[in-house]
Amino acid sequence: MQLDRKYLIWALCYAVAGMGLGIYMAASHEHGQHVTHAHLLLLGFVASLVYGVIHKLWLQEPGQGIAVVQLFAHQLGVLGMCGGLFLLYGGFASGAVLEPILGVASIAVLLGAALMLRMVLTSRRDAWA
Repeated sequence: MQLDRKYLIWALCYAVAGMGLGIYMAASHEHGQHVTHAHLLLLGFVASLVYGVIHKLWLQEPGQGIAVVQLFAHQLGVLGMCGGLFLLYGGFASGAVLEPILGVASIAVLLGAALMLRMVLTSRRDAWA
């Protein structure tokens, strides 16, 4: 499966999860998970969708190794961040326990963005035509 399609599938999974959480919060009148909801939709759905579009339109032949590392860094980072935020804002675990997890997850998401930037900057110029 191509990386652009993988990103599209991940993006749509995050959209379903984020919208589902939003509907739950609206129905229950409990909006304590709004931070998790925002991260699911922005980092999960939007960023994954944008990365998929970049792969489809500009990175026809990305360095396979760096592209796979970038995919895993972003997805594991988003999952760790959203899972940690869900536990934190749901009161299931303390900040002291979750801060290291959230920190590592944040760095993984940053690494994913930096690797995507590197792939775009080093892509073939004729791919941009």
